[in-house]
Amino acid sequence: MRGLSTRAGRTIKAIRAGSAAVVALAAIGLFLTACSTGGSGARDEGPGNRGETVMTPSPSPTPSTTSAPPPPSTGEAVQLVKDDPKVSRTVKRDLKPCVGDDYPVDVSYGNLTGGAGSDVVVNIMTCSDAVGTSSYVYRAEGKKYENVFQDEEPPVYAEIDRGDLVVTKQVYEKGDPVSYPSGEEVITYRWSSNHFTETDRTRSHYSSAAGGDAPAPTEN
Repeated sequence: MRGLSTRAGRTIKAIRAGSAAVVALAAIGLFLTACSTGGSGARDEGPGNRGETVMTPSPSPTPSTTSAPPPPSTGEAVQLVKDDPKVSRTVKRDLKPCVGDDYPVDVSYGNLTGGAGSDVVVNIMTCSDAVGTSSYVYRAEGKKYENVFQDEEPPVYAEIDRGDLVVTKQVYEKGDPVSYPSGEEVITYRWSSNHFTETDRTRSHYSSAAGGDAPAPTEN
């Protein structure tokens, strides 16, 4: 009977030891599960975390600095000429209002240079007989206008014609009155490689008949 009791005691001890081992393994399993599911266990908060999306705020767009300035009014065109370092002192000195604030200036706008804004053609004339004394072309460059053409040899008048710059110069011979020039010269310019290039030149001689109103055949 003693041998049976001894064997039974060993069996009970083995069962208890096995139960303790099972309990220990279960506890370890619960601990590992808590760590992997974001429980109260230790977590790696360092920069090495993967699978985490970080939203970086996009920078605010900066305002465009290349937009063209608005076309100048007649008064602003006058000031543009007065502030232009390329314009001669004589032109600036003589540029005065005819009556009140009315300057002898013609201003026209159009596409001559293919820039971001309208090009501006400014013609300055005399107050008494409206003879053109100088012509200028201003191109929009960034936020301001730049002088890209000028002719200060009177009489002269510049116009925009189908994308070309057309400059007309009256031709006077000795003794010609201002109202009756002997002819005219028409010069056509086209914008190319950031400057105007002459593409055509035509000279006409007026007939002396009928007060010089009828032009003679054109000579190229």
